[in-house]
Amino acid sequence: MYKDEIIGEIHQYREEYAKSFNYDLRAIFDDLRKKQIAHGHKVVKLPIKRYSNKPLHPMPD
Repeated sequence: MYKDEIIGEIHQYREEYAKSFNYDLRAIFDDLRKKQIAHGHKVVKLPIKRYSNKPLHPMPD
């Protein structure tokens, strides 16, 4: 099987990062939130997309 070095490096970094927080998702989330705030760039929140079952173009009778 083909192993991509970049993907392997990402997996290794992700594992080390999670391990540094003892795999505690709340601690990881809090750290990422702090990094996001410290970054200083504005975060854009997009509206929730609502989907309906109605067809976009009604079928002719």
